[in-house]
Amino acid sequence: MIRKTPSKINIYNLYLLLILSLLLSACTGVGVKETQPEWNVSTQSGLAQGISIRKGVVSWIDIPYAMPPINELRWRGPREYIDRNGLLISGTESKKICPQKADLTANLEGDSVVGDEDCLYLDIRAPETFLEDRKLPVMVWIHGGGNTTGHKGAYNFSKFVANQDVIVVTINYRLGPLGWLTHPSLQKGQPGLDATSNFGTLDIIEALKWVNNNIDQFGGDAENITVFGESAGGHNVYTLLASPLAEGLFQKAISQSGYVELASLNEAFNEDTRFEYVTRSSNELVKSLGAKLETNGLRDLKASEIIEAYNDLPSIGFHPLTTADGVVLPEDNILDTLSKSTSLKNVSVMAGSTRDEVTLWLGLNRYFVDVTYPFTRLGPPVIKAKDPKLYKLWVKIRSHAWKLHGVDEPLSALEQAGSESLFAFRLDWDDQRRFPLNFPEIFGAAHGVDISFVTGDYYYGPATSYMYPNTDKRMELETQVMNAWANFARTGKADKDQNTWPFFSSSSPFFMRLDTKTERGLSIEETSPSDLMQIVADSSLLTSLQKCLLVWDTLTNVRQPDYEAYLNWNNEACREIDALKHKQQIEDAIIEKFGSRDVF
Repeated sequence: MIRKTPSKINIYNLYLLLILSLLLSACTGVGVKETQPEWNVSTQSGLAQGISIRKGVVSWIDIPYAMPPINELRWRGPREYIDRNGLLISGTESKKICPQKADLTANLEGDSVVGDEDCLYLDIRAPETFLEDRKLPVMVWIHGGGNTTGHKGAYNFSKFVANQDVIVVTINYRLGPLGWLTHPSLQKGQPGLDATSNFGTLDIIEALKWVNNNIDQFGGDAENITVFGESAGGHNVYTLLASPLAEGLFQKAISQSGYVELASLNEAFNEDTRFEYVTRSSNELVKSLGAKLETNGLRDLKASEIIEAYNDLPSIGFHPLTTADGVVLPEDNILDTLSKSTSLKNVSVMAGSTRDEVTLWLGLNRYFVDVTYPFTRLGPPVIKAKDPKLYKLWVKIRSHAWKLHGVDEPLSALEQAGSESLFAFRLDWDDQRRFPLNFPEIFGAAHGVDISFVTGDYYYGPATSYMYPNTDKRMELETQVMNAWANFARTGKADKDQNTWPFFSSSSPFFMRLDTKTERGLSIEETSPSDLMQIVADSSLLTSLQKCLLVWDTLTNVRQPDYEAYLNWNNEACREIDALKHKQQIEDAIIEKFGSRDVF
């Protein structure tokens, strides 16, 4: 399922690391760490000590932007951090991590809960020339990970900063049930913003407030701020556009592989489990913890207990996190909110996806692929699709639906509200190695493959030479992506003269294919969501059950889930098919046979 993020994939094999570690880069330094007195910057949080790890770039690490959300501040809105004790903020590596289950895709080793609730910090990277009398564009990165995993230190934007003369801020925010929790004792017993379900969203907004108030000290332009993020980070970009509390805090936005689904308050709590398609609800979580219904009972629990209990809940189904709570987000879905907005006309938005979004999950799922070891289990495995045509069709439908629901529909909603500066893209990179795994065929332009072309950081351990061979083609695409992102941050346009990359509109849904020279170029979307559903209905490759499972995943992921559309699809062909039940049965059978759903 799309909603099931890479963070939930167990990784115990070197070759799995080759594939999955592409999502998040290690924060690797280059050269000797240096500091100079003139790089020390006074902020509301204290004196931030600048260090140079990469030539031409100064970094400030682990700057607190809000009070630690601990004890009585757990499940309350973030409080402004103001230093009154002469705090010296110094560090050479990003160490602050919000509580989460360790996962190599988040560059976190182990199989336990890591991190600390005192985690509301940010990092800043700027050119060494930041002291010059000029104002640089500011880009605030929101990491992905399904809003359950990830951290700011997993991304190194030093090359991007050095090459493009911009400032990049990376931020942490509360994750999982500590960042998003809907419970009557919380929402009804707390005043103002504390009555929200979206504590993690408020953290991001608080970080943006901090950036607005302090970034001028780092040479940044507080009137030219771009928010950008991938996957859950792209989703959070959409929630910022939808939240009235974020109005005026940024001028541009980039969503990479984002999605627009929201839970209602009733779904998020799921009293008496009346919503059968919802798993990992707050009601189920509290029951599993055996905690008192009063908030104090929940606040007495260790963060690790809460995270462990959350991850132990069933993984198949809808996992409500971001919620239409009427406090941070309107009591409406994101698309309707965006289409009615009166404040976004002057905000430029770029959104896009990758061509093969879902291969990151399907390419490791034993339902679709077989794995063999031609020599020895100590050697490289060979992964092949059981039915290449079936696999290709499934990837095509799900990935294309991601673009339509996660890119075209949000941009069309913004257009309806009066926005004009809108751009769409799709990244098609697949110039990858074919041994020991056929990367182009099985993974291609998988979810998250675009991140490295923005950062310019290709250090992924042994995966580097497979996913991103160091060739002229890689450099071509990196230059194209970096230039587009930086141009957009500077001017609100994806290219300098706008002759090659026109505006997106619902009547002319142009998108740029980002790829090597021979494959890149402008395209126009000609496929509709109904067209995709008709392709499924007409397919001779799919059994009746497979059609229903594919339609279910397509209609309930990335977009606002539409369960009625599933029941009514193709003359009610799936009305008697309990998709979740069948998905669980299939997974259970695979686990019984192989020990795991995933190939490793």
